[in-house]
Amino acid sequence: MKFTAQQIAEILEGDIVGDPNMEVSKLSKIEEGTQGSLTFLSNPKYTPYIYSTKASVAIVNKSFIPENEINTTLIKVEDAYAAFSKVLEYYNMVKLNKVGIEQPSYISESAIHGDNIYIGVFSYVGKNVSIGNNVKIFPNAYIGDNVTIGDNSVVFSGAKIYSDTTIGNSCVINSGAIIGADGFGFAPNQDGSYSKIPQIGNVILENHVDVGAGTTIDRATLGSTIIRNGVKLDNQIQIAHNVEIGKHTVIAAQSGVAGSTKIGEYCQIGGQVGIAGHITIGNHVKIQAQSGIARNVKDNEVLQGSPALALSDYNKSYVHFKNLPKIVKNINDLEKNKWE
Repeated sequence: MKFTAQQIAEILEGDIVGDPNMEVSKLSKIEEGTQGSLTFLSNPKYTPYIYSTKASVAIVNKSFIPENEINTTLIKVEDAYAAFSKVLEYYNMVKLNKVGIEQPSYISESAIHGDNIYIGVFSYVGKNVSIGNNVKIFPNAYIGDNVTIGDNSVVFSGAKIYSDTTIGNSCVINSGAIIGADGFGFAPNQDGSYSKIPQIGNVILENHVDVGAGTTIDRATLGSTIIRNGVKLDNQIQIAHNVEIGKHTVIAAQSGVAGSTKIGEYCQIGGQVGIAGHITIGNHVKIQAQSGIARNVKDNEVLQGSPALALSDYNKSYVHFKNLPKIVKNINDLEKNKWE
């Protein structure tokens, strides 16, 4: 795919300095720019590279005034970082714009779908599935019975969507994700063995939810596991049965949320965080990486540690922890001097 500087400038509503017919076919970092690539400059510390980059076109802020000769065609915009993000989004949309049903694939006769869809080779679409408009299902994906997928959603290769799952509009399910597997429900028997508790609920993903590669979201025992609008889940996260995650909360990789916990809106949860079951976490909560949460958390708390403390208390305690050998020595010296 080739685009001219003029075409890009029209998309970004920017001004061109240089050759409007300069063509690009790939994207690059400014320090790694090559002929035919598009790059951007927003961080001042990378300014020296604008004079040496071999990129054909560069997006810069309107406030940028070159101090030396530049051989690259410039597109001047209000915010170069935001503009380049828009280009990335547009580029990805074009790259993924596949249409049609490839063979061999299996689509149940009772499944229905909208317009402009793509179903890749070796995909499986079960009974009574409903697929909206502009949905992309990439090769080797599994869509179980009674699943609903809303408009403009994408299911990447190897993802597994179990039966009765509901996926909203403009969601992204990355490769290896498993949505709707059985929750971890077992009842202990008198002889020490365990009997499985049937998991008959489902998973609901509302609109604009992103699910990372290898992430698992378990179906509810009864009712629904619910991921609200705009939630972003990183790779390799475990969301247990009957969990509810509030809108626009983000969770980083390798975190785990145990069953029936409720997480509020606009929370930010770092990597490798463990959250116990049957607790409630408020809105706008921030949890630092590798923390362990075993209690209810109020709105706006900022936590770190395991078990987690308020971040300010954790930092104060950590200062003493680092000095613990010195503190113990001082105490021992005081004890020794007291008896001399």
